[in-house]
Amino acid sequence: MLNIPSTQFNTSIEAPATVPADWLALGVWADEPDTGPVAGLVSELRERGDFSAKHLELVPIFNPAGVAAQRLLLVGLGQRAGANRAALHAAAAAAARHVTGKKVGTVAFSVPAPEFTLAVGVGFAQGCQGPGVRKTSPTRFAPGHVLLLGGNAADLPRVRAEARALWLARELVNAPPCDLYPETFAVVAADAGRATGFDVEVWDESRLAAERMGSLLAVARGSARPARLALLRYTGDPGGPVLGLVGKGVTFDSGGLSLKPTDGMVDMKCDMAGAAAVLAGTQAVAELKLPVNVLGVLALVENMPGGKAMMLGDVLKARNGKTIEVLNTDAEGRLILADALSFAAEHTDRLVDFATLTGACMVALGTETAGLMTNDGEWGETVLGAVTRAGERAWKLPLDASYDGLIKSKVADMRNTGGGRWGGAIAGGKFLEQFVGQAKWVHLDIAGPAFAESESAALDAGGTGCMVRSIVEMARTFSGERSG
Repeated sequence: MLNIPSTQFNTSIEAPATVPADWLALGVWADEPDTGPVAGLVSELRERGDFSAKHLELVPIFNPAGVAAQRLLLVGLGQRAGANRAALHAAAAAAARHVTGKKVGTVAFSVPAPEFTLAVGVGFAQGCQGPGVRKTSPTRFAPGHVLLLGGNAADLPRVRAEARALWLARELVNAPPCDLYPETFAVVAADAGRATGFDVEVWDESRLAAERMGSLLAVARGSARPARLALLRYTGDPGGPVLGLVGKGVTFDSGGLSLKPTDGMVDMKCDMAGAAAVLAGTQAVAELKLPVNVLGVLALVENMPGGKAMMLGDVLKARNGKTIEVLNTDAEGRLILADALSFAAEHTDRLVDFATLTGACMVALGTETAGLMTNDGEWGETVLGAVTRAGERAWKLPLDASYDGLIKSKVADMRNTGGGRWGGAIAGGKFLEQFVGQAKWVHLDIAGPAFAESESAALDAGGTGCMVRSIVEMARTFSGERSG
């Protein structure tokens, strides 16, 4: 079902001009003279106005003189002062998208400085995998080998682990819902656990009922596909504290009886991007053997309008005993997360959930930035710092008590919608807050950055692999903070 690239990544200290690759990609700063093997050519192109090295600008040169590679790609890196992981990741991804339209064996990328090895390597991985998972004739061909010239060899294990995790998350999000549904998602999770060294336990409907997960089961009632809960346990620090990661896994969201229109439903195979990120991030953590304990909870359902579907006016009881009035069956993600968070909070006091939860968050922050809400300022800053270092984007939204009225119900402990046009993303966060107990918790609403509706210079349309890199950074930070 999944087509994961087999590209091999290595570093090399060879001079770029001597590497016999199919492509040689050279990064060029916009505000610095080039000193590489084709410095004269770069200067000439600049003088003619054909290349300014602005960020994401690409100029291919075929049969270049003075280098052993068959083709040369000049990659604009933008201003040196603005260089960070996000910028270099995007530049490498844009380069990869350009050179992988045909089959190639080896691509060499001259890393502009050793500290950018991770950004360039994982960015290139981002760009060499396309969304055409079911086309009879592929439009993207991942190279067999990527050489990171001048890269830091110590970063290679993380490049490889994050690349594989990114590919897994994107394949899951891009997979059609006829192939990826709760049962098959759980199988993928179990396979990943066996391959990389973490335990996976899968709960079926009877176990979910025994565990009092009435809110999650209610969402799944309308579908012929039964719900599943997958528990991922990685133990890299026996006896130590546990980082809890919870992912929304609605493998297809029709809206239920609050049926979405076609335009709003067509991309709803992506509504499991949070669960994909948690699975892929846990896989990377396990592959790297980080000294940290992780509990991943994947809440997996389909939301369909069948004869047994959850109805407006229903009152559900969640695992923690709280009752929920259903006023919109298309606000289902928070319902499955309620039970998943309740379980996770029983086993750790540090939680982060990842969910394509609200269109309102996209209205507020656009399509490239996740909304971050938290019940603990210090923990929120820790998670935000990890996201930023990973080269991803999040912005804090308020979650104070003045918003409590958004989810007030006349007949139950709470309702599952905000009841109006205002503060929809925050209403979702306030709802989830009721199920985290005493844990320090962060909610990341990734509705915008998890799925690209159209392609851009650095991104293909479809799943982006959002938050996989951030989860690795969170795990590293969690371990480092504790040991420090």
